[in-house]
Amino acid sequence: MDKKLNIIATIKDGIAIGLVNFLSLILVTVLYLLTIWIPYLNVGTTIAMSSLPAEMAKGKAINPLFIFEAKYRKNMGEFFILMALMSGAIGVGFMFGIIPGLVISIAWNFAAVLFVDKDMSALDALRESNRLTYGNKWRIFGSEFLAGLAIGIVVAIIAGLFGIGNIGWLETIGAIINVILIIFVVPALYGIEASIYRQLTTGKFLEEEEAPAKEAE
Repeated sequence: MDKKLNIIATIKDGIAIGLVNFLSLILVTVLYLLTIWIPYLNVGTTIAMSSLPAEMAKGKAINPLFIFEAKYRKNMGEFFILMALMSGAIGVGFMFGIIPGLVISIAWNFAAVLFVDKDMSALDALRESNRLTYGNKWRIFGSEFLAGLAIGIVVAIIAGLFGIGNIGWLETIGAIINVILIIFVVPALYGIEASIYRQLTTGKFLEEEEAPAKEAE
């Protein structure tokens, strides 16, 4: 992709994608947690969860039951190989300092998504993720870092305000507000990941896909 990511536009687009999938993400997370203890099935659902950015990037609300589709268990052996290659190489990268490990992590950030979405082999998914992220690694990092930083600041402010005086019921209210905030924020973070994947693979934002559809109507 020659086009450079715009950090602010990516965050805005990610929030829009997250809102479209707000309820679906809550339901799919609940279903995943309820079934994570079931052998064999849990491998398929874990692989399916890794494909969430691709599913969300399609612009429509995901069906929470998609994680139980048999296709996600088809290539579990190669998925394990992919995870082993990523973990090993990233671990070695961090042995040479934070920056090499971080660069490799960002370069291969979408390998698992491509493995499932494009039905690629483990090595092909790693190569393609590296190709797609080339020239945009720090923009990808910036988009996710700024979103996470903003969330952390808000959570810290709420905790500080409601923690004044160590009054029990105020601290409880603050904790409840933070939990609600996280529930709303997690879809946005997933949405940012989906927006980045969408831009890297198609070069388009969600609103650019919706505009032609509205014009056709």
